[in-house]
Amino acid sequence: MTSAVKLSIDPDELASCVGCGLCLPHCPTFRATGEEALSPRGRIAAMRSVDIDGEPVSAEHVGFMESCVQCRGCEPACPSGVPFGHLMEATRVALADAHRITPRWQRLGLAILGRHGLVLTGSTLLAVAQRARLVPARLGLPRLPLRRPRPLRPTGGDAWLFTGCVMDAWQREVHHATADVLDALGVGYRTPDRGGACCGALHVHAGLAEPARRLARRVMASMPGEAPILVNSAGCGAALKDYGHLLGTDEAAAFSARVVDIHEFVAPRVRDLELDRRPEPLIVQDPCHLRHVQRAHAWVREALAPVAQIVELDDDGLCCGAGGAYSALQPDLAGRIRTRKLEAIARAGGHLVVSANPGCSMHLAAAGVAVVHPIQVLAEALVRRSR
Repeated sequence: MTSAVKLSIDPDELASCVGCGLCLPHCPTFRATGEEALSPRGRIAAMRSVDIDGEPVSAEHVGFMESCVQCRGCEPACPSGVPFGHLMEATRVALADAHRITPRWQRLGLAILGRHGLVLTGSTLLAVAQRARLVPARLGLPRLPLRRPRPLRPTGGDAWLFTGCVMDAWQREVHHATADVLDALGVGYRTPDRGGACCGALHVHAGLAEPARRLARRVMASMPGEAPILVNSAGCGAALKDYGHLLGTDEAAAFSARVVDIHEFVAPRVRDLELDRRPEPLIVQDPCHLRHVQRAHAWVREALAPVAQIVELDDDGLCCGAGGAYSALQPDLAGRIRTRKLEAIARAGGHLVVSANPGCSMHLAAAGVAVVHPIQVLAEALVRRSR
């Protein structure tokens, strides 16, 4: 099946790729398959064939785009500064608008994320179904919680603590650990007002630009003022920091400037914490959206320095294959990419792994890896916990 689709990509961004190939070793799908078409350079060539040469969009072309993890590991490696993430996002928007990707069932599922009560209820039902062995193994989910801790109670107005949708449903204990650390630092926090539960990251990945913009506006309205916005999910933090680009307004750019990854906030203050923990080896797995997009991964190491012996992986930050919903939508490739990560973890000694993104931690946990959030390690090391 072929059809004419105008990708409407920024021509200057598209022309910035000179085809040098330095991105290839940093692309997980290329590393897993060895196929040029499944590399950033190959995908950009496919974009050009459609947007410049006027070739119709074939099923093969769609496959090239859908198989991209959107890890953006190619961007730091590119000497020309090609904004591959923006190119891929624009391409997916065009393909989604033409109904060539993101089928109706996926759109309906993503629409639920903006209704937090449904997310919590649906997550509990999914956990029940999982225990009844009704959840397909291809989804790659670890054991989901039947119960979750109580919602956070605001303690002050020094900062906002963004809680998110899936993160709050499946890893609320990370929010409580974050709150413990903030309490120990004397930082009062608020949680988003009604309507600010979903950042829209998965919608952007799926090419659903307008729903993503609607969610972004709701999130912005839910955290007014000038206080910093602290985020403990790498994917959410990257999305919030990109609202200026997504919405294209000064207001959105000002909002994004307030967003801070939790480790970026805690690391300069970690010496103020009373900690009682003998440093032990911990493997740091950098989520792609913390390392390649926010470029804030060094703060994780600095925050953990007093309580951990950091063990680095030897794969130069290669993606683990989670990619938001990618592991469910592309299970074969996601599994092959994860296998390479598991091999790197084994070479590093197989210690406890820390990862600052729910998708990464769940994808690795589903393969039997012991993994926690870095902020949980820090919270457990607190001498006095006020909560």
